[in-house]
Amino acid sequence: MPSDAPAPVPLSHRVPDLGALELLLAVARHGSLGRAARDVGISQPAASSRIRSMERQLGVALLDRSPRGSRLTDAGALVTDWARRIVEAAEAFDVGAQALRDRRDSRLRVAASMTIAEYLLPGWLIALRTGRPDTAVSLLAGNSTAVAQRLRAGEADLGFVEGLSVPEGLDGTVIAHDRLVVVVAPSHAWAARRSPLTPQELAGTPLILRERGSGTRQVLDAALAVHGGLAQPLLELSSTTAVKGAAESGAGPCVLSELALGEELSSRRLVKIPVAGVRLRRQLRAVWPSGHRPTGPARDLLSLTAGGG
Repeated sequence: MPSDAPAPVPLSHRVPDLGALELLLAVARHGSLGRAARDVGISQPAASSRIRSMERQLGVALLDRSPRGSRLTDAGALVTDWARRIVEAAEAFDVGAQALRDRRDSRLRVAASMTIAEYLLPGWLIALRTGRPDTAVSLLAGNSTAVAQRLRAGEADLGFVEGLSVPEGLDGTVIAHDRLVVVVAPSHAWAARRSPLTPQELAGTPLILRERGSGTRQVLDAALAVHGGLAQPLLELSSTTAVKGAAESGAGPCVLSELALGEELSSRRLVKIPVAGVRLRRQLRAVWPSGHRPTGPARDLLSLTAGGG
């Protein structure tokens, strides 16, 4: 519904800027252009030039200059009174804006996919705490689809996802690369293989998988789509830890991020199985709502990631 209020009138070009008004107030306080210049941190010639420019802008003389100092004219005294109110309002505005920044910077809501939340974020958050010890961080871990939903709903300030592309409605940047690997328990028949798996073998074998919506599942689905697609899963589990546990028990093969398997591979609780002819690399991304580049602690956290600077 149209408003009956009159349209705002733009400020005249004759309105001086805040710096000039602050200089005029300093002259009024000190009675000297030289001392006023020192007060605001500029040279006396620069101060004199600024006052003359303001006089031309306003169309009135503001100062009577003499060897004994600078005295406000009647018009200058009136302009000074107006200037004091404008500068006080600007200072109140600045204090209020700083309070808003402080409130924003007092918390950081991060949403991250499971792999990034478990294996990359802890180090970044420790580094962030060094620079921002007073910022309270909350972490919401879930699959990549859930992370995107939280960002679009305004429930997180910064997100981290795995997968093939930036989710709809978000902007992002690549922060790292990762590789999916096939692993089995040492007792599994594949552990004794001498030749790599073919894509068709992998696609045709029931696997222990992460749920649909996870970045791991998205990449695997896409990689094997041209090879007949994934067989009916042996198990679908909602956490990396659960998938690893099922594979370690000998239930069957699984496909997980290499980031999540360091301890299991080094202790040989799980064995990596090479796969030929299929690309299982993926990009890890920081994401945020489209058009809203991270600020404050979210910006600082982004700068701590490998690709976020």
